[in-house]
Amino acid sequence: MYTTIISHAELAAHLHDPDWIVFDCRHDLADTEAGRRAYSTSHIEGARFVNLDNDLSGDKTATSGRHPLPDAEAFCARIAALGVRSQSQVVAYDDAGGFYAARFWWMLRWVGHERVAVLDGGFDTWTKEDLPVTNRSHAREAGDFSGTARDTPVDAAYIMNQIGSDACLVVDARAPDRFRGENETLDPVGGHIPGAANRLWKNNLRVDGRFKSPATLKYEFTQLIGERPPRAVIHQCGSGVTACHNLLAMEIAGLSGSRLYPGSWSEWCSDPLRPVAR
Repeated sequence: MYTTIISHAELAAHLHDPDWIVFDCRHDLADTEAGRRAYSTSHIEGARFVNLDNDLSGDKTATSGRHPLPDAEAFCARIAALGVRSQSQVVAYDDAGGFYAARFWWMLRWVGHERVAVLDGGFDTWTKEDLPVTNRSHAREAGDFSGTARDTPVDAAYIMNQIGSDACLVVDARAPDRFRGENETLDPVGGHIPGAANRLWKNNLRVDGRFKSPATLKYEFTQLIGERPPRAVIHQCGSGVTACHNLLAMEIAGLSGSRLYPGSWSEWCSDPLRPVAR
């Protein structure tokens, strides 16, 4: 069972295993149909496509973040319709270092499916290694998966109550300039949650686009979080997507149990009464 990341060789060896199912999570925040077009052009043989906005997010409201979580029951029904079964080994990939695949990984774990891993190195490395791709769509019988949300995600009220406390650390996955409140182009307010630490999600990767070793990630995150247990660490970003990359990296490092604030900065800054640090 693979529960964090998986290599290209390991996936290739199981590509035609009926108990394995692959999902293409490619996306572009500036062009929301780019992933679907890329999938139509070429994708890993047998892969199904999921869209961040339509499949991995719920309806936005005036006070929600840009990518709120969907209803858990509706999400379970959607992935079951795409072929996921209770025993399925799910593999998710993208072409952005795991940026979007990690969101799908977290969501499956959220509804109780542990057999899910992110393809280390993603689609670009898959094609460089000349592994099977196609542009054909794939018919597959619906699966029987019927999970339920197993943990209530952290919300803004919880974070507000933790400000000023050393018992909890918010880790922001956005770029350092946005964290400082500079060059904000996605959200109407720049800055960060008071007391938060900054860990750009890309720092989890080596230069070849694969994740750093578990030992390296453990050292780097321990330097960041100190002696706090992982459960005291809450991950956020702009809209609850790249935060999942940091959460995945901590799991790879053996630091299991950290949590996600799905609303993230885009939700936090929607209320002018919430404090902002710069």
